[in-house]
Amino acid sequence: MQRQVVVTGIGVLSPLGDSPAALHRALCEGARGGTSHMAPIEGFAVEGLPMGRAVELRGFDPARYLGDGNFRPLDRTGLLAACAARLALDDAGWGGDAVAGGELALLVGTVFGSLRTIAEFDRRGLQAGPLYVKPFDFANSVINAAAGQTAIWHHLRGPNSTVSAGTASGVQAIALGADLVAEGRVEVALAGGAEELCWESFLAFSRAGMVANGDGTPRPFDAARGGFALGEGAAFLVLESAERARRRGARTYARLAGWGLGCDATHLTKPDAPGQARALRQALRLAGLQPRDVGYCNAHGTATRIGDVVERDALAEVWGGDLDRLRVSSTKALHGHLLGAAGALEAVATVLALHRRALPPNMHGAAPDPACALNLVAPGDTAAPELHAAISNSFAFGGTNSVLLFRRA
Repeated sequence: MQRQVVVTGIGVLSPLGDSPAALHRALCEGARGGTSHMAPIEGFAVEGLPMGRAVELRGFDPARYLGDGNFRPLDRTGLLAACAARLALDDAGWGGDAVAGGELALLVGTVFGSLRTIAEFDRRGLQAGPLYVKPFDFANSVINAAAGQTAIWHHLRGPNSTVSAGTASGVQAIALGADLVAEGRVEVALAGGAEELCWESFLAFSRAGMVANGDGTPRPFDAARGGFALGEGAAFLVLESAERARRRGARTYARLAGWGLGCDATHLTKPDAPGQARALRQALRLAGLQPRDVGYCNAHGTATRIGDVVERDALAEVWGGDLDRLRVSSTKALHGHLLGAAGALEAVATVLALHRRALPPNMHGAAPDPACALNLVAPGDTAAPELHAAISNSFAFGGTNSVLLFRRA
């Protein structure tokens, strides 16, 4: 018999705040219009190339979260992960070394990991010569560097894994952490994602036509949508068995009742509604719920022309005549697309919506696309007093589909 898995801690570093309360408030208020955090990129520049707009995490000081120390061995992605992990552990009451390192699993999702470090390593090595390569460049260029760095900082000696499943990485890390706890292989799992902004990823998505043009505003499910805005940050959940959380008197945000993982196996970049529907049904089946039991969906909602329609079709396939009862929003309109950290941050937003029974509105959607007909959460209409269950969708290149289903604790 599998054990129940509950969320007892949240750690978040985002352009909308570094605490659960600040994040939830910013999302529900529409970040006071939703445009103040969208700005020209400042964190990097490439001579001769135009700068785009993104949602940067500005003024980030790791010492605020980790105290004094030598941060030189860590790159930005590693620092984001280590800081958000610290916040999650503290929020769960596992401050300092209170949790024995061997009983906690760490799972970190990321798409590019330390891509900026890799690119700089390559440029310096080829252009300036090997003497200009920094000692830690190679160590930070491996995809599991952030997970290793986070474990070192917090003395976490349990299972340590990096999940790289495209933009579903953070959700897959959480689902795999939940599996470990549910099966009794570990008592606690710290799972989420981290991603930094870098020119290489911005250029790749821009050239693929996925980054919003003009003022860079993402408009999920809107007729005028034209892509997403890249963001950066990190988010982690502390997952525990319900029995252990009760024994230690821990505050419980929500129960992670179901998760669905699958692959379209149809196309590298074009999503597939039947594949997404399979992941949705899997999460419902594991949770023992019917579609009508779920009141809110934090959609993947990238504001791309094809992706939003396919996600709507998948929801319609599963919810059928109950689709109008499902309230939907995409928080990417405000915090941007954090790639490997996106699903983890959206899972946090979903947990907080359920815990506080207030939903983030779907911003920048003045003219909803009829092809994306959904019961979108409107600004100012965020109250959800009867909300008992919610889902968070995360879909990725390669047809990777991941769904988390949370219930009130």
